[in-house]
Amino acid sequence: MTPPIPARAWLGDFLLLAALWGGSFLFMRLGATEFGPVPTAGLRVSIAALVLLPVLLTRGHGPALRRDFGRILASGVLNSAIPFALYSYAVLHVTTGTASIVNATVPLFGAVLAWLWLGERLGWQRWCGLALGFAGVALLASRSGAAPGAPAAGAGTALPIAACLAACACYGTAASYAKRHLGGVPPIATATGSLLGAALALALPTAWLWPARMPGPTAWLAIVAMGIFCTALAYVLYFRLIARAGPSRALAVTFLAPVFAVAYGALLLAEPVTPWMVGCGAVVLAGTLVSTGLLRLGRRVPPGPAPGRAPGLIRAATPPRSRPGPGAPR
Repeated sequence: MTPPIPARAWLGDFLLLAALWGGSFLFMRLGATEFGPVPTAGLRVSIAALVLLPVLLTRGHGPALRRDFGRILASGVLNSAIPFALYSYAVLHVTTGTASIVNATVPLFGAVLAWLWLGERLGWQRWCGLALGFAGVALLASRSGAAPGAPAAGAGTALPIAACLAACACYGTAASYAKRHLGGVPPIATATGSLLGAALALALPTAWLWPARMPGPTAWLAIVAMGIFCTALAYVLYFRLIARAGPSRALAVTFLAPVFAVAYGALLLAEPVTPWMVGCGAVVLAGTLVSTGLLRLGRRVPPGPAPGRAPGLIRAATPPRSRPGPGAPR
């Protein structure tokens, strides 16, 4: 039996990954303000693919990428091209903290898509978690304010929130797609290939929608930092975290990333943090924990040989092991 790896061996990767994924919302705002949503997404995936490609080749996974090239490229459209463009649009209209909280619903969509597509069973507790999580998003959208400096829009924040939810649905679809079609592909090949696919899919739209006025150095630095650190390095950290700490702990990064995103937005973009936002975030977090099986409600511990043991009403649980796909939330 392999001895458990101590927390000090993976805690640094865990915190760094949450900080990087939380920072991606800040960088998306800074980049999309001058580049626009589609070029921001196109440059992000292109830079990340160029960084990861040498890593893929040096590890000898080039044949795996060539063998499943078409399927991996298709996953990149769902996992990177569409959601990155949608989030780049959304953060121009809602606060980065709000977008990051909605992003925490990715496991909810993953559960629904796995039920619809793969036939995975959802018990009553997971259905309750789904309902609770989506209720939190609805409450957040009902009183979500526009981002500072955002252009006035007749639809308010409804359309940007819908874009965030559509991006989460893409992540959930990509995860089920990978589980069905990319089960035997090395993770680094899936990550690099999906980014290449996203870069190819966004190449023409990026060129077509390129801004008429050359963006300034701040926007360029934000795009480069997002591509290298929040995408390429984050993929490497994510898969290393899975190997060291396990899939369930790696999944928990999704719940910590909004804390960093809200802090970055408040400190660097002067975005307001309201009690309503914090409360709705807690509701979304609770629903996600229940829907993914990380928290089980109303499950009593069966009586054991030791008398007088009190039944547990709520306890943490480890979800069934599954191979993570490329649909990692960011």
